[in-house]
Amino acid sequence: MSPKRSACFAYEDLETRYYAPSHTISGGLDLISVNTLHKLLGTEPDNTSRIEKLVSTLGGIVSIFLIAEISYRVTGASGASLIVPSMGASAVLLFAVPHGKLSQPWALFGGHGISAVIGVLCYQLVPDTFLAAGLAVGLAIGAMHLANCIHPPGGATALAAVIGGPAIHSLGYSYLLSPIMLNCLVIFSVAVFFNGFFPWRRYPSSLMVFAKSPGIESRNTQARLDRKHIEQAMEDMDLIVDVTTDDLQRLFALTREYAEQDCIDCDSIELGHYYTNGKHGSRWSVRKIIDEHRSSDPQHDMVVYRVVEGHGLRSSSSCTREEFSQWASHEVFPMRDKKLPGE
Repeated sequence: MSPKRSACFAYEDLETRYYAPSHTISGGLDLISVNTLHKLLGTEPDNTSRIEKLVSTLGGIVSIFLIAEISYRVTGASGASLIVPSMGASAVLLFAVPHGKLSQPWALFGGHGISAVIGVLCYQLVPDTFLAAGLAVGLAIGAMHLANCIHPPGGATALAAVIGGPAIHSLGYSYLLSPIMLNCLVIFSVAVFFNGFFPWRRYPSSLMVFAKSPGIESRNTQARLDRKHIEQAMEDMDLIVDVTTDDLQRLFALTREYAEQDCIDCDSIELGHYYTNGKHGSRWSVRKIIDEHRSSDPQHDMVVYRVVEGHGLRSSSSCTREEFSQWASHEVFPMRDKKLPGE
């Protein structure tokens, strides 16, 4: 018999649901587990490497500096008409999560552009500033949904058009071109160029050379979740996830592979295939097996490899198959129509 919700406070701890009498809430948080607090606060373990965090930090510094510098040289403007604050939020997305769905070019340009037009419309048509501000942000969210270009900083772009002051109001609809589109063009260019220096990250995400699981059509039906099933699940949950359906499919496939085996078996190392060490940052590397000498003696069962991405790019070497399997984290698969840097 389920407890009455009016007399109980419900929370989940791992896979078990507990109910605590409501009077315990006022008694402090000591009765709530640490795991529950993590869920309430939305915190998760941080597996990001230090170099990845440093790269994101440097990207934010470089992008905002160049937006201000280039926009000033092009327009001669200053203050809010030079660079909108929402570009700071876009910098977080493009340099901290460059592969995220909400960070991609259509989200960046479409989100900011649509929001800018809506913000100017609301300012000009709605006399009450508070109501205009609310309408600008709300309508911008709805329009971004309809155009499939959700970009959270777009809400700030719409809001700035209403409360940005005389410097912004005097621009009228030219607010869309400068500073908005000019700022977007600069930060987009910086993101493409800057992220290109680091082989484990690319912007846009379509420029990634390797995928962590093979193409959907090449996988066994029983070894993967069908795309339509993932889309149906997302529709049932009725939420926005900052990851593409293809990436979710690859994530599930890779998770299944990890669950089935903790490491790559020597016999699974095959000629012509690609493998990565799964490291973070500058230690990340992808090797292709270009030759082999099979032997029943592990000491003489050799493979020759070439580094095609990441640390040691274009270098070649050899080792035993067993040593290679200990180095390799998992197999990766070249994206179709992508030219590999090391080949």
